[in-house]
This record gives sequence, C-alpha cells and structure tokens, in this order.
Amino acid sequence: MKIDAVGLFVNDMERMVAFYRDVVGLKTNWNGDADAAFEAGGCRLIMYGRRDFENMTAQTYGYPKGRNGTMEIAFALPSYGAVDAEYERLVSLGAEAVFPPATMPWGQRTGYVADPEGNLLEIGSFGG
Repeated sequence: MKIDAVGLFVNDMERMVAFYRDVVGLKTNWNGDADAAFEAGGCRLIMYGRRDFENMTAQTYGYPKGRNGTMEIAFALPSYGAVDAEYERLVSLGAEAVFPPATMPWGQRTGYVADPEGNLLEIGSFGG
C-alpha cells in the first residue's frame, strides 16, 4: 500500500480551505462541497466537514480542541534558509507560531506552526 492522502475533519471548511489554499499555497478546485482536496506533492491533503462525516458514517466522534498534538502535516523544503523564510511567511499570513526553526541534533532544521483549527504543520529540511 502507499499513502494516497492525509485527511483532516474540520469544523469550518471555508476558513480551513482558505488557509491551506491562500496561506500555505496548496492548489484545490474546492467549490463549497462537504469535502476538499489539495495537491501536496506526491500525496493529497483532503478535508471533510466533521458534521458531514458523522452524518455519512452514522457515527459520533471525539475531536481534540485547541492546539492538537495528535498528528502533524510535515512539509519538506530544500534548505535551512527556506525553512526560516517559510516559517516567517506563514506566521506573517496568520498561522499560529508554535516552535521557531531550530537545527536538531539529527541534522534537520524544523519549525512548527498551527492552522486555524490547531493542527500542527512542520516545516523542515535536511539540506543545509
């Protein structure tokens, strides 16, 4: 098997689509439906409204509130400098600053921001 997509179940589709399209810069052709798909390199990022998903599956789910340490979406950049620039760009456009870029002992430069619903985004590079 190969991972085709990573999905987020969201409260506010319009706000989250706008963030990932306009701030992060992922391409989508979302037209207001209950789900959205974004091109993210070799994988897709998909979103589905929480209420719509619960209605579809006839289930009720528990969701984290606030900043969410359940998972992360990791973005790879070509260089350490690109990590610093992208972190600053995302924060200046409204992403929540979580952890400023730092070079880790294993050689990766990484920083974290959060999207409007608290999901963590890692911005990292192994290239100096």
